[in-house]
Amino acid sequence: MDKLLETVIEAIKDKKGKNIVSLDMSGMDGAICSHFVICNADSTTQVGAIAAGVEEAVEKGMGQRVWRIDGAANALWIAMDYLDVVVHIFQTEMRDYYKLDELWADAPATRHDYQE
Repeated sequence: MDKLLETVIEAIKDKKGKNIVSLDMSGMDGAICSHFVICNADSTTQVGAIAAGVEEAVEKGMGQRVWRIDGAANALWIAMDYLDVVVHIFQTEMRDYYKLDELWADAPATRHDYQE
């Protein structure tokens, strides 16, 4: 697994993100990156904490800063762009509503469930 992808997934697990899925976008026409990482949390507070944890882990572990981040103000859906990997952190109801996983259902998916 790619080091950036692995770092992002471990940071999400550290903050107890739920339903972690990585989508391999490398073979998809029109894809803007090689991977999407999608997860959710039950509160906006936890969504924000996951995003902060990802940002800290990637910067500390890889020396790479997030290129762009959107949605942090309301923390219902935070998108973090690391160019090659785009991280989507949803508040649970938002993930259920937007169904991003289904939109890219043709992309090979890997589940990375949090283990207690």
